Amino acid sequence: MDRNPSPPCSDAEEEEGDAVGNTVYSKHWLFSVLTRLIEVIAPAEPDPAGSPEGARTELDEEMENDICKVWDMSMDEDVALFLQEFNAPDIFMGVFAKSKCPRLTEICVGILGNMACFQDICMSISKDENLGQVLLQRLCDSDSPTLLETSRLLLTCLSQPEVANVWVERIRENPSVYDCVCFIMSSSTNVELLVKVGEVVDKLFDLDEELMLSWIKNGTCRSMGPSVDDSPEELPDFKIVPCILEAAKQVRSDNPEGLDVYMHILQLLTTVDEGIQAIVQAPDGGKETWSLLYDLVCQELCQPDDPPVIVQEQKTLLASILSVLSAMFASQTEQEYTRMRKNMPLIGSLIRILQYMEGCGKRAVENSKESEQEETGRTDVNEEDFHLKILKDICCELLSNMLQELTKENTLEGLHQGHLNEQTCSCAFQNLLPLYFASVESFLEVLREADQTLADNLEKRFPSLKVHT
Repeated sequence: MDRNPSPPCSDAEEEEGDAVGNTVYSKHWLFSVLTRLIEVIAPAEPDPAGSPEGARTELDEEMENDICKVWDMSMDEDVALFLQEFNAPDIFMGVFAKSKCPRLTEICVGILGNMACFQDICMSISKDENLGQVLLQRLCDSDSPTLLETSRLLLTCLSQPEVANVWVERIRENPSVYDCVCFIMSSSTNVELLVKVGEVVDKLFDLDEELMLSWIKNGTCRSMGPSVDDSPEELPDFKIVPCILEAAKQVRSDNPEGLDVYMHILQLLTTVDEGIQAIVQAPDGGKETWSLLYDLVCQELCQPDDPPVIVQEQKTLLASILSVLSAMFASQTEQEYTRMRKNMPLIGSLIRILQYMEGCGKRAVENSKESEQEETGRTDVNEEDFHLKILKDICCELLSNMLQELTKENTLEGLHQGHLNEQTCSCAFQNLLPLYFASVESFLEVLREADQTLADNLEKRFPSLKVHT
């Protein structure tokens, strides 16, 4: 069942000239709803119960139904423009300032979010400094539905190039946004909200490296944050990485797309030295991050009983995870969790990913031939090739670094566990050569000590190695 009632029927009003734009919606009806909305937040008569102005916490059923109809109708551009002309954003400002009704606040933010989907209206909303500040304050709300609609609105604005920088600058100048976002990521169990907040953070970090750096370095002072009774509440000393990890754990099993978002946020952190240090210099030395990512690769993604095509579905998620693991391994080779005796399953998983990609590559070539005369089909294949190439490059870099760290004992363990054999080693060599020749040569020397026969067989398959030994 839909959350909101459907918009009014097309025959709701038939007066000539009463339609909003090219729609069947009535200007008079919309005007009356907005007028009643003003009366809800600023009643002409005192509440008979003696409640303070605006203290009503529940909407009556008729008003809720009507304002929800406006919410649905606001997805139409003509309606959105009418609401803009009627100064609906200013009315909503009054709602945010005076209303104690969470449902009403949620609906009004939702209507603004629909209106912001249209470029001119989005620019108008974004340039209103007072409205912008009030909307950012909604991130400190204690009501999850309101937080969700606020996040949607922010993501819509950040996705419009004409106004994205306005919001980035506004957020940079509001330290409370960092605290509120971290509070949501670290404490919410609402998966839909976590995914949307993650998309906002991902977009912010992608748009502005300076903002990302400031958030990485943040968490050194305590700030005021959300509270159920609107009284200031001192928040914990948040650090960005633990908050991201907590959110990732919450969305992990219920929302693969959400997990993809949070893994990409971690990947963005590793694009700057400060971000890598924030990950590996956590109180646990990065162990929690490594454990989560290791478990995802070795236990959940691209498993032996999956069809090879699974790598196509998981390519962006795998690329983000492997990129973070690669950055951590390169910077923390002395940490206990990176010891090779614990990571042979990871090497096995990396090789399996490469094996699956080889199968996908062959299929892509076949598809390319079949669609040679179809421009769209050819573009899709090229895009798939591009994403798979990124995954392969990241996978090969991590695998080469890990192979260089193997000892005879590690190799024997890998052979015993089945992670290393002639087939897997051949796949690894095929993908690593010639770019990572030194790593392959180093591993072959160790392999020769562990299994001379296997080393000899690999040399025969790859003559270039024999020349250098």
